[in-house]
Order: sequence, then C-alpha cells, then structure tokens
Amino acid sequence: MLPGHGFPRSSVIPAILLVSLLCLSQVKQNPSSAQPKAAVPGRSTFNSVCAACHGLDGRGSDKAVDITTSATVRDLSDAQLASVISNGVPGTGMPAFRTLSAAQVRGLVGYLRSLQGKGEAGTLPGDAKRGAGIFFGKGGCSSCHAVAGKGGFLAPDLTGYAATASAEGVRDEILRSPRVPAQGYRAAIVTTTQGEHIEGLIRNEDNFSIQLQTADGSFHFLRKSDVQSCERREGSLMPTDYREKLSDAELDDLVNYLMNTPNPNTIPTKHKDDWE
Repeated sequence: MLPGHGFPRSSVIPAILLVSLLCLSQVKQNPSSAQPKAAVPGRSTFNSVCAACHGLDGRGSDKAVDITTSATVRDLSDAQLASVISNGVPGTGMPAFRTLSAAQVRGLVGYLRSLQGKGEAGTLPGDAKRGAGIFFGKGGCSSCHAVAGKGGFLAPDLTGYAATASAEGVRDEILRSPRVPAQGYRAAIVTTTQGEHIEGLIRNEDNFSIQLQTADGSFHFLRKSDVQSCERREGSLMPTDYREKLSDAELDDLVNYLMNTPNPNTIPTKHKDDWE
C-alpha cells in the first residue's frame, strides 16, 4: 500500500497510463488546440537578423536607428528597402545580407511595413485629403497640433503619430473621454504681481519658477516671487465632443489622414496664415 492512500502501489502505474491515454485522445479530438499559430511572413527572419540591432519592434537601440517611425525610412519604396537589406549602407553599421533569398527579403520588407502600421493602408476607410481639410479646418486639430511643421504648438506634433498604431486605436484616441493631461500639458492662468495675465500650458515648474507656453508658441519664464496667483485648469485642452462634432465619415477621413502622415500629398499647400 502507498502511505496515506487506500490502494496498492501496483494499481498506480495502470491508472497513470489510463489518464495519459485519455489526455492524448482529447488532443486528437481537438487538433486545433495543438496547432501552432500561423507564422507571420518575415517575422522570424526579422527577429533573427534585424532585431539584435533595431529591436524587436524596430524602434532602434544604441546599435542601430529606428526603422519603424523614422520618416526617412517610411518614405523609402519597397524596392529601396530591399536594396538596403541586400546591399547594406556603405560607411554605416548596416551590413549587406546577400545570403538572404529574394523571398526572404520580400518577407522582411512586408514585415517592416506591418511594424510601420502600413499593412492596412490599402483598406482604410475614408480619404486622407478630406481628412487633412478636417484636421486644418472643421476639426480644429491644427490649433494645437502640428503635422509636418504646419499647425499649433500646444499639443504633441502628430507627424508620424500613427506610424505603428491601428486605425481603430487612432479613432478611439480621438473620441476618448474624459482625458487626464500628461505632465507638461496642463493648462493654467498665471497672474503676475504686475497684473499681467498669462494663459498657457505649464511646461516646467519647480519650487522657485514656472515656465508657460502660450498658444502663439512663446515661452514665459516666471519666478514664483513674481507670481500673484496661478489658476490651474482641470482636464485636457483636447475636445471631448468629436463624436457629436464630426460624422462617422468625417472621423474615417481624419483617421485616414493621421495614418498617412507624413505623406506630402496629404498636406494642403496653403499660406501659413491660413492655418491660424
């Protein structure tokens, strides 16, 4: 008998075998549970020859540049990317991978495009050029955000913002509410001891000074001893009414535009004053 059990040792092995056979039969009845997920073309090659320097997400390291969000890399054609992979870049740390087959190189280019968020570009709803009109017009986005050097100063630059995002993720971010502004994007109205009112974002603050940036891009460095009051605004400057302000079609256009920046064909060519 086994200690603490009410059955003889001789019955244990057959019992274990029976349980094992039952488990095997369940696997056979449900073969999909044992099947590996379909491999993403180019990913294994990327992980083995590129990730050590460029990182698994392609965003670079101390050994190599960011090839995911870099506008220079994103603007290269597939043929140019294939040439860089096969021939390297003379005078840099980028070696030539001439041992890779043509199929492997194509797979690498395709996988890199997916990391850059371009995999769904051909099936995106909406129109990027109409979206640019919304960004710089009805949506009012350019009053705070900039794209390719055009637009406002108060909010993050959105050039290449959606480089690695999904269309659904970008849309959700536009519609998200409520919002909590990050450090450096919190609004306030400062009144100085001289009676001057300055409204902007608190970019930096310490025990002795406060730095604000106003809508025109100007920075104001103030000593706390020169500040009479500082009224801090709750919430974010980002509007929360885009669901009512824009139709579904207009939201699709805006998302498409953000997913396609910095494509020069989607940036309206108007005078700077027209953005303001």
